[in-house]
Amino acid sequence: MRMITVTALTLSRGERVLFRDLSLSLASGEAVALTGANGAGKTSLLRALAGFIRPDAGTIAFADVDPAEARRRHRHWLGHLDGLKGARRARDELAFQAGWLGADRTAMDAAVDVLALEPLLDLEVRQLSAGQRRRLAFARLIASPRPIWLLDEPFAPLDARWRAALGVLMRAHLDKGGAILAAVHDPLPAASRAVDIGAGR
Repeated sequence: MRMITVTALTLSRGERVLFRDLSLSLASGEAVALTGANGAGKTSLLRALAGFIRPDAGTIAFADVDPAEARRRHRHWLGHLDGLKGARRARDELAFQAGWLGADRTAMDAAVDVLALEPLLDLEVRQLSAGQRRRLAFARLIASPRPIWLLDEPFAPLDARWRAALGVLMRAHLDKGGAILAAVHDPLPAASRAVDIGAGR
């Protein structure tokens, strides 16, 4: 089943057109890696799919679900910035974010265990390394499962161990019928289809 269908999409940033007439689809159980130079529009495409910006032209459809409902309940967004509050303890930030997405305590505890976050939970987020913050941000995807993951450079701050570990989580998500669309410079640690956005400027 197609989870996302993009048809003849055109996106601009300021006065510059990033790309025109882009079409792609994302199916259940599939990972798509968005490639292209810096400035080509990978992040902007993800933000359009997440509902943060409006395309100049074209359509975005989410299976048989209304786009607004799909964005509220069927997708996860993990941007280049982690979106975490630095002054909060990691425990409180995870509880807030995962709870807002509907996760219960059991699910949050499972995510903490899978991502080895327990030793970090009493630290303020600003005390964590970039890789530790990324694992904390990933925890909400595990604690509150949703079928579509929109990821912007998800593995950039992670070392080889955690890239491999999160690759296992990605493959498990795909095996359950989920779908992943990720902007990347390096290959995803899961089987994926590449879509080249363009050369950028």
